[in-house]
Amino acid sequence: MAGPASSRWCASTARWTKRLRDPARPDVLVVDDFAMREPIPAQADDLYELIGERTGQSFILTSNRAPNDWYPLFPNLVVAEFLLDRLINNSHQLFINGPSYWPNKRPGTRPTGTKTESGAAQE
Repeated sequence: MAGPASSRWCASTARWTKRLRDPARPDVLVVDDFAMREPIPAQADDLYELIGERTGQSFILTSNRAPNDWYPLFPNLVVAEFLLDRLINNSHQLFINGPSYWPNKRPGTRPTGTKTESGAAQE
């Protein structure tokens, strides 16, 4: 390829390489709240590249959704299959069930089991 189109492709590839280099570098990469929203195609493609670069390296991913619920979130099923295959089949999964941490952080609430001003325990 020659001409303006190939120049744009090379320039965008160089930007992608620079953008990917920093997040792909740490010993452990943490992605918190994965799959909270449906990614747009560009985000899914970026995640595809990042996961490909991180294959075989430490990666921590947290999500409030079960892995089976991740597939329909991705606009491209081929990208979804690649990502989820690497994330699910090359991982140790830990499922935690219990009360939410966040209700105790709302303004005006006290954590469960704390004492009120009168000294009575609050349940």
